[in-house]
Amino acid sequence: MPITEIDNHRPKVALFVTCLVDLCRPSVGFAALRLLEHAQCHVTIPTQQTCCGQPAFNNGDKHTAQALAKQHIALFESFDYVVIPSGSCAGMLRQHYPTLLADDPVWAERAAAFAARCYELTQFLHDVRPVKIDCTYPHTVTYHDACAGLRELGVQEQPRALLNQVKQLTLTELKETEACCGFGGTFCVKYPEISTKMVDDKIAHIAQTYADVVLAGDLGCLLNIAGRLHRHHLPIAVYHVAEVLAGMATEIPAVGQP
Repeated sequence: MPITEIDNHRPKVALFVTCLVDLCRPSVGFAALRLLEHAQCHVTIPTQQTCCGQPAFNNGDKHTAQALAKQHIALFESFDYVVIPSGSCAGMLRQHYPTLLADDPVWAERAAAFAARCYELTQFLHDVRPVKIDCTYPHTVTYHDACAGLRELGVQEQPRALLNQVKQLTLTELKETEACCGFGGTFCVKYPEISTKMVDDKIAHIAQTYADVVLAGDLGCLLNIAGRLHRHHLPIAVYHVAEVLAGMATEIPAVGQP
């Protein structure tokens, strides 16, 4: 893949794959790996990684969330960076682990040091380890800003800056791009009627862009949007932004498609 790295140093990077990528869309993990390797990172994928603890944390199970936080800090803290192709999981590691363990005299300092080395994928490739993208994607795309990445990490300009380097790609901005798609982890299970109204609004705005493809940086949002597009018979492909940046979007079917 034609990506040119800028710095000669090869940092040790751990890829935190996430549950949804592992179980529902492994190609996103392979795309992230390809991008990190072409950014001249030495990438490791620790096989002991599990759920980041976000579902437990969001539902008040502090004990389980703390146990998972300690497990992952111990597993990943020897790396220079931890990179996550998901704003929500990255937000959990970077923002909530220190809060969860703030009162623990043994783990508080370790959690803070660990969190400072955790980055969402496009954030890392733009802000920390800049790469020059040299690939072609002759489509009109629109981009959905996932809630956690945007609000917890400030990820907004980074994916757009990377996409603007892709040849023949036209980015058309989505109306109310910052509005939630209605997924919200367990929110869509607890409040299905509200969730459905939110995703219906989102796909209506997507359709108004006349884009061929909708992109995002969080697979939960993408699965939710793709499912609703499919139900409404809207022929719009759905990809994780990493798949386009890595040149893999034309090699595999879009999310939610056969």
